[in-house]
Order: sequence, then C-alpha cells, then structure tokens
Amino acid sequence: MSGSAEQALGRVGVWSMELRNAGRPGVDAAAELAARGITALWIPGLDGRGIFDDTHELLSAAPTTHVVFGVLGIWRQEAAVLSAKVHELDLHHGPRTIVGLGVSDRNAAAAVGRTYTSPVGAVSEYLDELAKEPNPIASARLLLGALGPRMAQLAADRTAGIHPFLVSPEYTARMRAQLGGDAFIAPHQAVVFSTDAEQARAVARDQLGMFIGFDAYRNNLRRLGYTDSDLVPGGSDRLIDALVAWGDEETIGRRLREHLDAGADHVAVQVLPAPARAATASTDGPSRPETNGLPLADWRRLADLAAELS
Repeated sequence: MSGSAEQALGRVGVWSMELRNAGRPGVDAAAELAARGITALWIPGLDGRGIFDDTHELLSAAPTTHVVFGVLGIWRQEAAVLSAKVHELDLHHGPRTIVGLGVSDRNAAAAVGRTYTSPVGAVSEYLDELAKEPNPIASARLLLGALGPRMAQLAADRTAGIHPFLVSPEYTARMRAQLGGDAFIAPHQAVVFSTDAEQARAVARDQLGMFIGFDAYRNNLRRLGYTDSDLVPGGSDRLIDALVAWGDEETIGRRLREHLDAGADHVAVQVLPAPARAATASTDGPSRPETNGLPLADWRRLADLAAELS
C-alpha cells in the first residue's frame, strides 16, 4: 500500500456491519467520523450484493475517507465485475476504495457452482484474473483476509498485505516477523465498552462466537496455542479475552496499542454494542446504538482513543 494511502487510513479505523445498507444514518455517521479524524471505514462483503452502492454513499458523505472491503469473498464477485465497479467508483471519488479479498470455504464456492482444491491457489488465480482486466486494481489497493502463513505470504508477494479477522496482538507480531517491514498489516479488533466482565463476554459470544466453530479460525487459533478447552462453543473466557477487548477507554486503548506495538500499521475496530444499562448502575455511559443500530456513542469514544494513538 502506498505511503499516502497508509497516511489516509490513519492508525485506527471503524469496522462496521451496521454501515452496510445504512442509508442516511450511515451517511451522517461517516461524515461525523471523518470530522473526528476517523478516515477509514471497513465494511464486510457479505454476499457481495449492494457493497458498491454502500461504498458510493459513504465516499460521497466523507471526501477524505477511504472505504475498505473487509472482506469480499472471491466467489461472490467475478473479477471482471469487481474491476469494473471499482473503476466506476474511482471515476466518481478518486482511488479511495481498497479491496480486501477472502477465499471463504468450499461451501461458498459450491454455492455458485465453483470448486477449488487449494485456498492459496484459488486466490492466486483470482488475482491473475484481476490483473488481466482493462482497468486492473493496483496491488497497492488490494489486501487479503489471510490467516495461515502461506496465504499471508501470497498477500505480501502480490498485494499490499493482510487484514486478518479474529486475531490477537501475538498473531500480529508473528505476521510482522514473517512478512517483514513492507507488508501492510491491518488486524480486525472487536471491542466492547463495558467494565462488566459477564456482560462483555456474553456480547462477544453472541456476535462473534460462531466464528470459533469455523475451521479456518480454529486452525489459526490452534497455531497460537489454544486448545480444545478454549475452542468450545462460544470460546473459553481466556480465548474471548484474548480476541475481544472489553473495559473502559484505557483498557481498550491498551489493546489497540498492543497491536500497533506488535507491528500493525492500522487496526480496524469493530464496536460490539453492549446492552443499555441504567445510569445508576454504571459509570461507563450509554453504549446502545443511538440511530438505526449504529453505535455512535461508542464510535465517538473510539475516535477520541484514535486521536491519542496517532
């Protein structure tokens, strides 16, 4: 990724499921976050539908912001369509769209009538297809949702770098050691602004626990030293605490700093909103989404943290 793009993304960005198909509230949130210094918005690819319209709306609302796909499955979007759509966005907004790609699994491939025998081979072939398009996406604007060492190396060799999901600062350090100083590393980090351990872990399990059952994540967590006692449905307390930062601003800020100190160039932060609490029960302040499911109050707290980490 070019130095100018790294600078534009900043050290901390917002990763948000809620910004997909959010309409006017999402547009307003993008503009406010940009004004508060958050100029990287990460949105998931989901099934691929609607992502380009969502990106157009967010880029229109915030002229200094980059939108990053985190990530778009290669089986959900043909290379020719992806290249053409990104080129169209570039014509309207300049090169402010960054494309994260993921291989998903055999079921995703089968759902669209495709097969693959090697995840690394499938992604490599897709990158070949993208490179042959009339308006290819520059490698500096591509990332891979890599977890394993072979996929991460492919990312370093053929794209800007990696955007790993459900990882710890230890993983970030390992990837920096493997990939060297040039690869762009932007881990996903989920957070819950709550000092109630039981509540925070319940929120984490409710929103992220299912991923612990997926083979790709289980295999990566095993490489990090987690065992069957951790990889139970929803994850052990030890595993949840390693993957999801919860607590007050100081505690969450410390986790983000750990990623940066471990070698991350940028941290894509997903706020997992905690249930509303009575004002007399906690000094944390409200964490429920304020508008149409958007956790605006916590995004503002995150923006303040990001300013301290810049």
